[in-house]
Amino acid sequence: MNEENTDGTNGYSKVRTGTQNEAALLALMEKTGYNMVQENGQRKFGGPPPGWEGPPPPRGCEVFVGKIPRDMYEDELVPVFERAGKIYEFRLMMEFSGENRGYAFVMYTTKEEAQLAIRILNNYEIRPGKFIGVCVSLDNCRLFIGAIPKEKKKEEILDEMKKVTEGVVDVIVYPSATDKTKNRGFAFVEYESHRAAAMARRKLIPGTFQLWGHTIQVDWADPEKEVDEETMQRVKVLYVRNLMISTTEETIKVEFSKFKPGAVERVKKLRDYAFVHFFNREDAVAAMSVMNGKCIDGASIEVTLAKPVNKENTWRQHLNGQISPNSENLIVFANKEESHPKTLGKPPTLPARLNGQHSPSPPEIERCTYPFFPGTKLTPISMYSLKSSHFNSAVMHLDYYCNKNNWAPPEYYLYSTTSQDGKVLLVYKIIIPAIANGSQSYFMPDKLCTTLEDAKELAAQFTLLHLAQAPDAQAQ
Repeated sequence: MNEENTDGTNGYSKVRTGTQNEAALLALMEKTGYNMVQENGQRKFGGPPPGWEGPPPPRGCEVFVGKIPRDMYEDELVPVFERAGKIYEFRLMMEFSGENRGYAFVMYTTKEEAQLAIRILNNYEIRPGKFIGVCVSLDNCRLFIGAIPKEKKKEEILDEMKKVTEGVVDVIVYPSATDKTKNRGFAFVEYESHRAAAMARRKLIPGTFQLWGHTIQVDWADPEKEVDEETMQRVKVLYVRNLMISTTEETIKVEFSKFKPGAVERVKKLRDYAFVHFFNREDAVAAMSVMNGKCIDGASIEVTLAKPVNKENTWRQHLNGQISPNSENLIVFANKEESHPKTLGKPPTLPARLNGQHSPSPPEIERCTYPFFPGTKLTPISMYSLKSSHFNSAVMHLDYYCNKNNWAPPEYYLYSTTSQDGKVLLVYKIIIPAIANGSQSYFMPDKLCTTLEDAKELAAQFTLLHLAQAPDAQAQ
């Protein structure tokens, strides 16, 4: 336990000693009947709860909690999360100092309770000016392996991963968009458990391990977006992967209309994948069954139901280090594995006004080009006379947001470090002069990027999200 702890909950402020912390936790255990044990940098409350019989709750019952004040503990947190339902296990990550590490995992007894916790406690003000983030937690069993030789086949990669790591279940490899005989230079490796994946990740840390003489990139694969069954029952859009780049939207529409002419509403193709929209769900499901594995222009395609995405939640989870958005968000559906896990996505989706101020709003204008004919009349304008929907990048949104609130432009300060395998990694610190004297003097994301553009975009996204919640922004 830490020796001193400032408690500002429920409108009072006092210093809690280590003895008082211990007493508060003992009182919680006595009241609830739950056990508590600390091991491997985490403190477990429950798991199972008193009187529990049978196996643990199924996948989907656990939520991740971020941005917890470092001096807040189970005696304050558990009562808050009990509002959503019965807690099976509460795991608070701990430092050697006795403080928590700012995040926790809460497992409920049912998926419905976990979903309720997300609805009522995400962005909950746990202390004055302190908002926690709550989102679904998944036991990630999949690793991203990058810098793989492009000539390697799935069987070769699977065999090699089984030789160097334990618990390998499968390898997912996608063919190159331009040459179907080669892979894309990366693969996803599925393990039998989260522990097996974590042990493999530790062993394969870049700079210490090579495959086929190449230094590989290793990271957690971004978990696939889970969509509730009720929502999926309404989906009438198919996701089609592994198309030839030369294949046209018209060709796709013709092929998917063969089993029932007139069933396809429209097709949207991006590079080597596409979304096929049907008028009726029944036709979409039937087409998926017929077309999966078929060849179009010489390429064997994969067809699945597209997963609807809540763009705002996806972006917010990305900034909490949970899940990364990708370019497919632009058309409302996403299938995460198709994009590179490190790809930055679209700019943030935020409310039209933040605390009564101007703020960025979601882009609504379709991104395309038009012919520029000789003699076309042009009128000089200022970018600030446009609507925020004209801007696609978070950097431009942030500049626009500051201007509309009569603030000086944001100031960007670049920093770098070197990764274990010798790569230069970049991060920007952003200062908003108008609020620099407030509680948040600067904004800096907790992720490093390999390119300047990505670093700047991520910093702007991070700043926009926090401006939406900053108490100082209300006072301007």
